[in-house]
Amino acid sequence: MSSSATKFIGGHGDVLAGVVATSAEWATELRKVRVITGSVLHPLAAYLLHRGLPTLSLRVRAAQESAHQIALKLQAHPAVRAVYYPGLKGQDPHGVVGTQMRGPGSLMAFEVDSFEVASAVMANVKLMTPAVSLGSVDTLIQHPAALTHRVVNAEAKALSGIGEGLLRLSVGLESPEDLWADLEQALVKAMAIASVSAGTA
Repeated sequence: MSSSATKFIGGHGDVLAGVVATSAEWATELRKVRVITGSVLHPLAAYLLHRGLPTLSLRVRAAQESAHQIALKLQAHPAVRAVYYPGLKGQDPHGVVGTQMRGPGSLMAFEVDSFEVASAVMANVKLMTPAVSLGSVDTLIQHPAALTHRVVNAEAKALSGIGEGLLRLSVGLESPEDLWADLEQALVKAMAIASVSAGTA
């Protein structure tokens, strides 16, 4: 199993690293590749990962508590069509939370009506950072259809569940009240833009 240590383990958006957990046999083979390619973690990156480990559980716990609050508020907001978060009722059908995972985490996605509304949300957030990553102390928001999946054709997007109005949110350690105030004002502005556009169409 491979995992990105850049994200929650590093946690501060200032290190690039990865972890491979495997059998001794596969580890021996991977070491050969590492020797040939020179992909060795440098001392500063190792230090930054080590620095992040003592606060990992505290950061994850705090971020997921905020994420749960925000997910509930998004679910009740008129501009939001759907919220995808395993901490919400009915969104963990396989019972992963509490067995494989200790909690629902701090990542979620939600849908608004259109590409234009999602773009307006992105343009109007002030506290959240528009960026493609997760697990940082800062809250990050991204619009996959305009960024990571911009060049993906419509059929492939549909198969992967990436709608034009889908927004992805990685909740950080800011005050949940501040985060919600920021997101709510961006949603209100996006709804107003959508209403004007519909009126002029």
